[in-house]
Amino acid sequence: MKKIVAAVLSIAMAASLMAGCSKQTQSENNDVIKIGVFEPMTGANAAGGQLEVEGAKLANKLYPEVLGKKVELVIMDNKSDKVEAASAAARLVEQEKVNAIIGSWGSSLSMAAGDIVKNAKVPAVGASCTNPLVTKGNDYYFRVCFIDPFQGTVMANYAFQKLNAKKAAIIQEVSNDYAVGLSKYFQDEFKKLTGDENSIVAIANYNTGDQDFSAQLTTLKDKNPDVIFAPGNFTESALIIKQARQLGIKAPFIGGDTWETPEFIKIGGKDVEGAVFSTHFTAEKPITKESEKFLAEFKKEYNKEPAAVSALGYDAYLVILDAIKRANSTDSDKIREAIAQTNGFEGAAGMITLNQDGDAVKNAVINVVKDGKFTYLDTVEPKK
Repeated sequence: MKKIVAAVLSIAMAASLMAGCSKQTQSENNDVIKIGVFEPMTGANAAGGQLEVEGAKLANKLYPEVLGKKVELVIMDNKSDKVEAASAAARLVEQEKVNAIIGSWGSSLSMAAGDIVKNAKVPAVGASCTNPLVTKGNDYYFRVCFIDPFQGTVMANYAFQKLNAKKAAIIQEVSNDYAVGLSKYFQDEFKKLTGDENSIVAIANYNTGDQDFSAQLTTLKDKNPDVIFAPGNFTESALIIKQARQLGIKAPFIGGDTWETPEFIKIGGKDVEGAVFSTHFTAEKPITKESEKFLAEFKKEYNKEPAAVSALGYDAYLVILDAIKRANSTDSDKIREAIAQTNGFEGAAGMITLNQDGDAVKNAVINVVKDGKFTYLDTVEPKK
């Protein structure tokens, strides 16, 4: 009997201690604001996700508090997979109880989390997800980057005006919403500029993870285009250009913002020299005082030049922090309202004003690969 009583007392004491611990943890959490981050840290898009996280981490280091509370980043790997992206977003809102979310590299991955954040009423700010469908019809999703209709228009104009192209071919990552969307906007604008419905002479498709593009490239070569638009992930895009040169294709290659990772140059080597793409930011042309601070601190922290998406990850964090400050609240709905009102905010990648769809209205930068480095070419403003 004594043993039973002792066991019961022991269990009661343990439960009491556990309750005390739980209460203490909850109390501590009241002094912490959690910003969730879901990014591809592994898988096909890992290099891009890691660059965005570097920017968000730096912003958190430089601006670690708001409303007198510590800001904690809760980072989850969405593994470059749509199902995992939805799962990671769900864990952030249900288990981690985050106040807001940053992510994700890859429009498809962001879109996979759309209903999660919308239903949970937790605002998300994308860094570089450019497909219009990310924010369309979703009052809880925003972004600090321009969107693909603008990006596609910019590159079509570059092809027509700078390269004097009259015939264009497209090779697109058909399993990637970003690539398919960007391809469409490029096509529409290029046809309008040339006044020729047949100015797109070929469209070739491939899937994420493909390694051999000889069949598609042979088809393009037979059409003899003046330029090849190749929106897609950095790995496949670099391999495509490499294999195109091996097949004797000399037409210039142009693409989108996903190319700006060190892996693109590492994989493509000398074959990607001269490749031109649209992006969001360049270290060669600091735009704001925050740009200058970001550049200096990024080099100090990581001992390298930042990619555009690192600046966007940084800005996504700052936009959320600014919204919390203006809302004077950690309530997710109030934070959402404040994010939606963001106007003329000074970020590292430029001034940020969000339109009624939650999209940033801002300039595009055009870069070229020159001497094994990403080099600034031009800045293009959106039409008023």
